[in-house]
Amino acid sequence: MLMKMRSPTGRILKAAPGSKPRPCEETTVDTAGAVQASPRVRGEAGLHRRCNPGERDSPLGLVPAAAPHPNPLPVKDGERERTADAATGRLHLTRGRIGKLRDQIPTRAAFAALLLSAALSLATITPASAYVAFVSNEKGNTVSVIDTDSWTVTKTIKVGQRPRGIAFTRDGKFVMVAVGDDDTIQLIDAKKMEIVDTLPSGPDPELFAQDAQGKTLYVANENDNTVTVLDLEKRVRIGDVQVGVEPEGMMLSPDGKILICTSETTNMAHFIDTATRKIVANVLVDARPRYAEFKSDGSELWVSAEIGGTVSIIDPAKREVTGKIKFAVPGLRSEAIQPVGISLTKDGKTGFVALGPANRVAVVDGTTHEVKKYLLVGQRVWHMEFTPDEKYLLVTNGVSNDVSVIDVAAQKVIKTIQVGELPWGITIAQP
Repeated sequence: MLMKMRSPTGRILKAAPGSKPRPCEETTVDTAGAVQASPRVRGEAGLHRRCNPGERDSPLGLVPAAAPHPNPLPVKDGERERTADAATGRLHLTRGRIGKLRDQIPTRAAFAALLLSAALSLATITPASAYVAFVSNEKGNTVSVIDTDSWTVTKTIKVGQRPRGIAFTRDGKFVMVAVGDDDTIQLIDAKKMEIVDTLPSGPDPELFAQDAQGKTLYVANENDNTVTVLDLEKRVRIGDVQVGVEPEGMMLSPDGKILICTSETTNMAHFIDTATRKIVANVLVDARPRYAEFKSDGSELWVSAEIGGTVSIIDPAKREVTGKIKFAVPGLRSEAIQPVGISLTKDGKTGFVALGPANRVAVVDGTTHEVKKYLLVGQRVWHMEFTPDEKYLLVTNGVSNDVSVIDVAAQKVIKTIQVGELPWGITIAQP
């Protein structure tokens, strides 16, 4: 006696007593009551498939191949032909796809040439951040070396007491660092990463500037109100210039003819003729000028005033103040905004001003002198330096002991790097 079972779709499944119905034993019943075979069965997710002879779930798989089935199930007219045609079409399609894939696979020689071409292309691209930065840590008495490809500190160099001003020599072989409490400038071999020599200076050197040829160095000595002039090739002192009280900021004009020295207590920017080593003009600015920066075309001089809270725009030709940049950070008192470091892009279109304990870097339009936005960085931001390609600006944060990395084009902080104690100055190797 046969047993009938109803499938979830409503169709009747037949099976012998005690046996379980198999998927390929599905049948349908017509209105006349005759049982007809369904050549396709419904599979997963509503798809149809055909049971092939010999499959595990095929009823024909239970019958020996040599013995015909005693009661063959009828098949609709033309079904076998349509099935054969479809199978042949799929075979040709598969062969065609395989042929196309085979044609797309490069030969060994072609593949090697492709790899070589890719390698050469990569070799011609200099990573935007493939430079080395040196950071002076004022309280830690060290210099941190940063790999700007990985944005990590790769070495810490022990130096003298209270390192502040720092810069590469023009040939890139040495890093000069002013160690104020030792009254000298130490030379670090850029490859060996160790101190190899010292340069003479006056008491408490802070910032310095060198000429384009890398032959002369001008050093601001804070404690004796003088600028010391050094011969870098001979590494000897060749002269002094008396300036105002507590000199700090040092900057040479693009043509090298004028040296700017800012004196913190006198509140002046001194214009010094480099040929005669004499002051030719004094420009009064706001309280406690800390830094000076020329535009690359020499059309403007920007001088920051830490206590005054402004940046004075000076016409170098007329040697007078033509405007001032003021800052207002929402939620901060005005006395917390103390401009120090300045960096200007080569095209002069954008300026970045470090605002000290405001923990912000102001982004300023270089033409209109309007503040466009403020970037939140670490605590007590001090000095800054562009990577040579100007894609990034690295700024030192003294109290939080780290360096913030600013994406110049996007004008946003993208990375923070822990360095030594009280980072102050920064210099980046030129390619």
